[in-house]
Amino acid sequence: MVSYTGNNVSVRRLTNGKLPSLPFTRLKEAVLGKKYDLSIVFVGSKMSQEINKKYRKKNKPTNILSFVLSEESGELVISLGQVRKDAPNFNKSYLDFLGFLIIHGLLHLKGYDHGKEMELLESKFSRKFGF
Repeated sequence: MVSYTGNNVSVRRLTNGKLPSLPFTRLKEAVLGKKYDLSIVFVGSKMSQEINKKYRKKNKPTNILSFVLSEESGELVISLGQVRKDAPNFNKSYLDFLGFLIIHGLLHLKGYDHGKEMELLESKFSRKFGF
């Protein structure tokens, strides 16, 4: 297991390989603020499918899942394999799509649902961070 912790952000990789290089803390602070406690867990496709089935009743792997733990904390569960697979469908590189998905997940933690307002915020933060 590879991990990183800093400024109210914990990042763990429960699969082989190194952590992707993204500004996790800056992304979290831009969307959720400095005080928010965020955990990001990178998992394999099998674990992603199990979690997706348990919590969303969808028996397939997914690229990202967002879990609000409290008003000031939450967790993102990300399948890097699924991110790699899905990135070309969005005409993005793997890292750009991963950055976009983290923004997407953070906005869910902030309480946004899919729709025009969320899409506008995704575009705003994606431009800010170059995704």
